[in-house]
Amino acid sequence: MTDPREPDPEPSASEMLGQALGGAARRAGLDPSEGASTGHVVWKAMGGWRGVLESVLPGLVFIVVYTVTIDPATGDGALWLALGLSVGIAAVFTILRLIARQPASAAIGGLIAVAVAALFALLTGEASNNFVPGFITNAVYGTAFLVSALVGWSLIGLAGGFLMGEGTAWRQDRRKRRVYFWLAIAWAGLFAARLAVQLPFYFADDVTALGTLKLVMGLPLFAPMVAVTWLAARALYPRRDT
Repeated sequence: MTDPREPDPEPSASEMLGQALGGAARRAGLDPSEGASTGHVVWKAMGGWRGVLESVLPGLVFIVVYTVTIDPATGDGALWLALGLSVGIAAVFTILRLIARQPASAAIGGLIAVAVAALFALLTGEASNNFVPGFITNAVYGTAFLVSALVGWSLIGLAGGFLMGEGTAWRQDRRKRRVYFWLAIAWAGLFAARLAVQLPFYFADDVTALGTLKLVMGLPLFAPMVAVTWLAARALYPRRDT
């Protein structure tokens, strides 16, 4: 019998990671206790209309402004103007959230990402380098999902186990292990596909095509992946009576 005076055992690294991932997923709207529809869950994970605009508009403005200002003689667009408007729009979204006292972590993260990307482009004078931080992010995320699947500690499983209140017990269930393995592989494949499709245009210095592909392979691919992940993970657990 456990002595009540003894301190609780320290959580393992996997449990701490699962709690962090699950907490992030819950804050993003992936909370199974709410019993929401898949469409509602995906829309909330995207941040609704404001989240979509915050994610898409800075990049869209950059590529449109840069493209329409391309000088036929040099083949270059107005880099400073395109980057300035892109960062400015991201800053406006962040300020609006702060004024309204709404959660601004996503907007601040987006602002930092846009600012870092702009810095890459300005320091090198190459518009295509505006996309380098995105390549790094996709490579890191893709590698993390792939490695987690191959070593048997799927990041999707860690998050799902925390959300469903079973911690890491899912690893003792062959079916859950298999599903979480393939979900992690699918996410790794998404990030790898972005790199495989976009990098050739980066090396070709085709900024317009690169920017367009980044938008097309962003939320339009993210949303269905969230839906598939949500449905597959929920199917592993019996419905709870409410």
